[in-house]
Amino acid sequence: MDSEEEKKRFQIELEFIQCLSNPWYLNNLAQQQYFRDPAFLNYLKYLQYWKQPEYAKFVVYPHALYFLDLLQHAEFRDYISTSENTQEVHRMQYYHWQYLRNPPSTATVEEPQ
Repeated sequence: MDSEEEKKRFQIELEFIQCLSNPWYLNNLAQQQYFRDPAFLNYLKYLQYWKQPEYAKFVVYPHALYFLDLLQHAEFRDYISTSENTQEVHRMQYYHWQYLRNPPSTATVEEPQ
């Protein structure tokens, strides 16, 4: 594979990995029966290399790598296949972004003496 092909493959895989950060995209993959395709499941397993630091640094949405891990399990693939469960995952993701990454400060600020 020449360097141009490698670059294109890198870009395509990175774009796909980024899409995995969207619970509704995962739901769509489930609805389209991709999670029942052994070749697709092998592809998801292959993509685990993106968790290595030299590749992970290019991932803008870290939830993509978290969901990539979860997609290795049939239970999660089944779970994300329903709209109700996908809505719950989406809601948890939203609250993580809103509150857990930037928790409200509970410390009191002391006046300098």
